Amino acid sequence: MENTRVKDIVEAVGGTLLCGDPETPIAHISIDSRTMKGQDLFVPIIGEKVDAHRFIGQAFEQGAAAVFTSRHDRMESDRPWIQVEDTRAALQALGAWYRGRMKLPLVGITGSVGKTTTREMIAAALGAGFSVYKTPGNSNSQVGVPITITEIPPDAQIGVIELGMSEPGEMTRIAKVAQVDQAVMTNIGVAHIEQLGSRENILAEKLHIQDGMKEGGILYVNGDDDLLKNVKARPGCRTIIYGTGPDCDYRGEEIGLSGGFPVFTAVRRQTGERVRVRLHVYGNHMILNALAALAVASENGIPMEKAARALEAFNGLKGRQQIHHAGGITIIDDSYNASPVSMKAGIQVLCDMEVSGRRAAVLADMKELGPETREYHRQVGHFLAEHPVDLVVLLGDLAAEIGRGLSEGEAKEEQSRNGKNGPEIRHFSEKAELEEWLFSWIREGDCVLFKGSNSMGLGAAAADLLARLQQSGKKA
Repeated sequence: MENTRVKDIVEAVGGTLLCGDPETPIAHISIDSRTMKGQDLFVPIIGEKVDAHRFIGQAFEQGAAAVFTSRHDRMESDRPWIQVEDTRAALQALGAWYRGRMKLPLVGITGSVGKTTTREMIAAALGAGFSVYKTPGNSNSQVGVPITITEIPPDAQIGVIELGMSEPGEMTRIAKVAQVDQAVMTNIGVAHIEQLGSRENILAEKLHIQDGMKEGGILYVNGDDDLLKNVKARPGCRTIIYGTGPDCDYRGEEIGLSGGFPVFTAVRRQTGERVRVRLHVYGNHMILNALAALAVASENGIPMEKAARALEAFNGLKGRQQIHHAGGITIIDDSYNASPVSMKAGIQVLCDMEVSGRRAAVLADMKELGPETREYHRQVGHFLAEHPVDLVVLLGDLAAEIGRGLSEGEAKEEQSRNGKNGPEIRHFSEKAELEEWLFSWIREGDCVLFKGSNSMGLGAAAADLLARLQQSGKKA
């Protein structure tokens, strides 16, 4: 936060300074009492289980310069205490105020699947012509976004920020903080359908990303998504469609694989410009992310050829289709999170890999899918039945439904007609047991995919397998 003092914050959030020097400079915001960067404002968030007001003393011990409080109406201290009605709402008001002081354009990313990868690819493409600031990690919530806004450095020329939501009304709160100039919507899936009820409700909620958008803004939508393809930007703003269909403003053609990686020709309809693009991330679904990145870069004045070359240097994110090799075995770590769409995409990547041995899919529960969750898992099983996988290892009660879907009569009949045997299916309730069995099963030439909701811990399982392979040099 540049040139910000306690008195500015008090005015921005409509708070009351209970004590301390109003001229105290504030450079950062922290919601973690254990970590301070220097000149921090500590914001104690009241959660479902913990009220962080109890850690105010610890925050001061760690170097906090000032604090918000909604639990005190008077205080005697040499540090500034700012009384607010609601610390979370005050944080959002502070983020919106600080955003109002900034002149740089912001590109916001939302969607059910692929937000973070799309954010990174857009940042990479924009990096061909600008100094880019992007959301660190997964700070995409109504708490994370205002902090992200205040951390944008003065030398940044454009920002790319991720906006997530999981409940009704959340996107509006975040969007009014971010006040994006351009917004990208990747897709509308079933993540968080448990809270929102239907894909149509999810779409309606995510469209609120435009709530803070200024006149003349741009909404980029995925024309391959059945719900997004008919979406239009709010009045006074433009709609840009990207995808593989003939009506897309930025279209992918001549799609193929080279060394297992997607290749395609990007076409800009308005100018007829054509650029051949070779990605270094796996999966044809990455083509849509790349088209979104090319569209944003092009609309911000970067030639598509230049943006495409920048995209080719992008090789993915930790836990998102990261490829590792050890002991003659290939590991695909796609364990960061999971939805039906992303799990099917991960399986497709596994099947597209060139391997000399067997293909194994280690799949765990997908969370927050609402009342149809078991059906969504069975649908993944149906998808598996149509793909050349040798082993399916399942972790968790919900994941067992994937096995049931795979074993259903229709899938068996299809495999019989094709003259194929179905994959071996193993189900585990404990991750440690799964890890031991899998290590004994794999051999040189095999390829293993790890995919499940983050809470299921498959990231640790993938890392443990990689470490054991590196240590043992197993090639049996």
